[in-house]
Amino acid sequence: MTGQREFLDQLVRQLEGTGVPFMIAGSIASSFHGEPRATRDIDLVIDCSRDQLAALLEAVQQLGWYVNPDAAMAAHAERTMFNIIDPASGWKADLIVRKMRDFSSCEFERRITVQVFGPDSIPVMVTTPEDTILSKLEWARDAHSEQQYRDALSVAVLGGQRLDRDYLRRWAAELRVSEALERLLAEADEHGPSNV
Repeated sequence: MTGQREFLDQLVRQLEGTGVPFMIAGSIASSFHGEPRATRDIDLVIDCSRDQLAALLEAVQQLGWYVNPDAAMAAHAERTMFNIIDPASGWKADLIVRKMRDFSSCEFERRITVQVFGPDSIPVMVTTPEDTILSKLEWARDAHSEQQYRDALSVAVLGGQRLDRDYLRRWAAELRVSEALERLLAEADEHGPSNV
């Protein structure tokens, strides 16, 4: 059975081969920047043309993966989300079309290249620790999810004083998560490496 790393490697090759700009976000990003946790889904933000998306859909279908082209094109038009599934392994990728707002543009421009599954894995673009925290806090608010908050906290604990707190506070105000951010930073300082 294909493992999550192999599924991601194949997906990244299809994205790069069809010229679709992307970054890994969500729980894979927070597991890399913070405390690892198992997840069946891979969240990727994409920013592409309709032609690039059409090429990607064709490429993944040739692999035998499931994707609904109509849903994918609708997601592109509406700036929402669609998914790609490998039926053989059950792994799933949620592809989120980048939102048309300042934070989403900034977050995408700041993405960094890392090897999320260790030194032998292929380099991929991932959200920064700060942007991972902000996105998780926004998800936590919208989905009323304590798990999203805990993911963000684990990134803040590991990032510690290296985090750009001015950047965090600036965008937290814009995203209306300032109160959650201050709570998170206080908890992170309390539980940080120097206090363990």
